[in-house]
Amino acid sequence: MAQNQNSNSSKKILLHACCGICSGYPISLLQDMGYCVVVYFYNPNIYPEEEYNKRLEAEKTLCRHFNCEFIIGNYEPEAYYEFVKGLENEPEKGARCDKCFELRLNKTAQKAKALRIEEFTTSMVISPHKNYEKLSEIGNSIANKHNLKYLPINFRKNDGFLKTNKISKDLGLYRQNYCGCKFALR
Repeated sequence: MAQNQNSNSSKKILLHACCGICSGYPISLLQDMGYCVVVYFYNPNIYPEEEYNKRLEAEKTLCRHFNCEFIIGNYEPEAYYEFVKGLENEPEKGARCDKCFELRLNKTAQKAKALRIEEFTTSMVISPHKNYEKLSEIGNSIANKHNLKYLPINFRKNDGFLKTNKISKDLGLYRQNYCGCKFALR
């Protein structure tokens, strides 16, 4: 059964969503915390475009299920490649990934500012393959630059990763098998 967005809540948050699998439990938890969740899908790192479209469709399904406002950022892989230039041979979880997080969270902060939403966070932190502390550090730094608040919530706690996987399985969402960029396919 779909949960309804708390339309009476004036406490909005912009959730950067990396994919449907990762954002199911974060949406649910944020709604339970009283937030009116606005989901922002900005992922220029995803390769190839067909993969991007599969993840986008899964996110649309999830947002319909949770009755969330859904905003699709531009798909601009050239911006991603320019931003990580020189880091192509970095290992997974290295400097290239940090730059990718920075690009996506900065764009999320800019969108939050444009929408006059004072808080933002990301679903990326739910993945056991992502460094929660590093993502929180990047998010807080970007929030400070934009005079916003980054909500450093560890969605992995209380079996969050298991819960998000159950949500995605129950909804029949597309399940990818790599982070997203062409370098992760190696």
